[in-house]
Amino acid sequence: MRSECSASRIVTTALFVLAGAISVFAQDGKLNLHVTPKQAYIFVDDRAISEASKHHSLSLGPGEHKIELVNYGYESVTRNVTISPGKATDLEVALRPVGTKVGGPFGAIAIEKADRDAVLLNGKTPDFFVGHGDEFNTDFLWWKQELVVPPGPYQVTVLGGDKEIWSGSLNVPANQRVIIDVPKGVKKTVSWKRGEKLSSVPRFAAGVASATVAVAKPTADLSTTVAQLNCGDSSQLKWTSSDAPKIEISPVGSVAASGEQSVQPTQTTTYDLTAVGPGGTASSSVTVNVNSAVQAEVGLSPAEVQYKRVGDKIAENGSTALNWKASNASNVSIDPLGSVDASGSRTLTVAPQKSDFGPVDETVNYTLKATNQCGGVETRTVALHIVGSIEPGALSMRSVYFQTDRPGSLKSEAALLPSEKQALQTIADEFKKYLSFKSDAHLSLIGYADKRGPTAYNQRLSERRAQLAKRFLIEQGVPEANIETQAFGNQNNLTADQVKQLLDQDTDISAEVRGQIVKRLGNIVLAYNRRVDFTLSSTGQESARAYPFNTDDFAQLAERNGPRKPPLLETAAQRERMGN
Repeated sequence: MRSECSASRIVTTALFVLAGAISVFAQDGKLNLHVTPKQAYIFVDDRAISEASKHHSLSLGPGEHKIELVNYGYESVTRNVTISPGKATDLEVALRPVGTKVGGPFGAIAIEKADRDAVLLNGKTPDFFVGHGDEFNTDFLWWKQELVVPPGPYQVTVLGGDKEIWSGSLNVPANQRVIIDVPKGVKKTVSWKRGEKLSSVPRFAAGVASATVAVAKPTADLSTTVAQLNCGDSSQLKWTSSDAPKIEISPVGSVAASGEQSVQPTQTTTYDLTAVGPGGTASSSVTVNVNSAVQAEVGLSPAEVQYKRVGDKIAENGSTALNWKASNASNVSIDPLGSVDASGSRTLTVAPQKSDFGPVDETVNYTLKATNQCGGVETRTVALHIVGSIEPGALSMRSVYFQTDRPGSLKSEAALLPSEKQALQTIADEFKKYLSFKSDAHLSLIGYADKRGPTAYNQRLSERRAQLAKRFLIEQGVPEANIETQAFGNQNNLTADQVKQLLDQDTDISAEVRGQIVKRLGNIVLAYNRRVDFTLSSTGQESARAYPFNTDDFAQLAERNGPRKPPLLETAAQRERMGN
C-alpha cells in the first residue's frame, strides 16, 4: 500500500513538473521574418543570430525586442517589435541597396571555420557588419566566396550570439589574400592574382555556392566658409562622408555623415574629420585661423585744460573731449570711467585733486584696456594736464569798533571788547590762510576817532586803536612784516547819511531794531566812527563797516560817554580834553 502511494506521489510530481515546463515554453512568442535579400543578417537585442534565410521564424520571450537587419551594400533597418506570449508576429522588410560599385586596388580576406558567425570590420556594432563566415570561406574554380577590401590595416571581429568568437588586427596587401582560421586566429597571406584583374566589383553579389562582398573605402571631405576670423566671429564647417558609420570631427565630437555646423573658436584651431567604416579610415582637415590681436587708440582734445577757483567759486574749469576706439575687442574699459562701448567720445570737466591755495599743476591719466575672449589684450594711456590756480576768495573781515576814548594806552587790552576780539580773530585766521597763497600780501589797518575832542588827541587815539589791533593780530600768528597801520583821527568821519545807508544794507538787523537805532542816530554815527578799518593790499578788499548790533556787549560798546568814572576824578577840564 505504501509503495502504491509513493508511486502515485512520484507520478503526480512529474506531471506538475511537466506542466510547469509546458507553461514556461508556452510563454514564448514567435517572430516570422520575410526579408529581402535573404542573405541579410539578423541581430536581436544586439546579439548576432544568423542570416535571415536560416531563420524564417524566431522564438522570442514576450515583450519588446530590437531587431536589426543588415547586409553590406544595403541600408540597414532597425525595428522594435512587441512579442505576445504564444502568438506569432510577422515582420516583412526589404532592404534598400545603396552605393555604386567599388573600384580597386583590392585585397581579400578569407574567414575559415566561422560558419554563420557575423564578421565585422573596424567596429563591433552592426554598422560595421560585412557578412558571415560561410560567405568568405571558398576560393575554388568558379565558386568564389570572398571578402574584397581596399589594401590596408583592419581590425576583424567575429561574433556569435553575444560572444566574441575572435578579434584581431591584420594588414591586407594589394592583390594578396589574408586567411584567418577562426577561432585559432592563425593567419597567413597568399597571392591573390584575381585582384589584379578586377577593376570594379559590386558591393554585394550572391549566387549558387558563391558570394562576393566588396567593401568600399570611406571618403571624407571637410571645408569651412571662413578660414580667417577675428575673435568672436563665426565660421561654418561643412562636411561630407561616405561608407563610414562612425564620423567624428575633433574637437567638435560625433556628427552625422554630412552636414554643417557653426563654430566660434577662441584660438587658431584645426578641425579633423575622421570617417571610420568597414573599408578603413578616411580623414580631412581644415584650419580656422583666429586673429586675437586687439587694436585700440585713445586721445584727448585738448590735452591741457585750465582751472581756476577763487574762494568757493570756480572761475574757470576747462573741458576736454576723450575719444577712443577699439576693434576685435569684446570688453572695453577706461580707468577711471569704467566700462564703455567699443568706440565713443565723452566730454570731461575735471577738477584737480589739490584743494589748498596755490598753483595747480596736475596730470590725470586715462587708461583704456580692451580685451577679448581669445586672450587678446591692448592697453593705451593718455594724460590730461590740468593747470591753473586755487585762490582764496574775499576775506571775512568787518571793521573793529571801540568804546569812547579807548584805548587809553597801548597796554589797555580791555579796550577790545569780546565781540571785537572775535572779529579780529576771524581776520587773523582768514589772513593767515591767504598768506599761504600770496606770501607778500599786506593788511592795512586804518584807525579813526569820532569828531569829539581835539584833533591832535584824536589822531593819537586813532593811532593807538590801529596799533592795538595790530598787536592782537601778531599775537594770533600774523607776521608783523605783513601788517601796516595808518591813522586819520577824526578826519573822513562817516556822515549821518552814510551811516543810514550802511544800516539799510545791514541784513542782520530787523526793521524794528533799525527803527530804534535811527532814533538814536546821532549816538550811532559817533559809534560808527570809533573804529579800525582793514584793507587787503593785493585785492583792495576793504572790511565791511557793519556795526555789531547783535552782540552781547553792544550797549557797552555804543555808549556815547563810555564807562562812568567816579565824579571826584571827572572835572570839567578833563571832560573838555577827553578824546573820542
